[in-house]
Amino acid sequence: MSDLYRAISDPIRRKILNMVAHQELAQLEIVKAFHISQPAIKKHLTILMDEELLLVRKEGKYRYYRLNTPTFQRGYEELQEELGSILENKLSRLKQYLEGDA
Repeated sequence: MSDLYRAISDPIRRKILNMVAHQELAQLEIVKAFHISQPAIKKHLTILMDEELLLVRKEGKYRYYRLNTPTFQRGYEELQEELGSILENKLSRLKQYLEGDA
């Protein structure tokens, strides 16, 4: 399972995910959308691929990237569950504190 926290912790990676969620893009198209070097973008793409959030298709010397939707959806659902559990725990402790049970 991918580590969605690692993948979305960086704004560049979030933007890349947003871009490839809408259409398959060549690496060159992704690079052109940023004001950083191609090697820096490649590092971000590698992290996203390591987390299995991107699928890559090679055509000749070009690489095309798209969102791995099932993996992203599972990670998103797990993230929602984790955050919901944390929030529920915090609200429960706040309620106990306010009611003087703590």
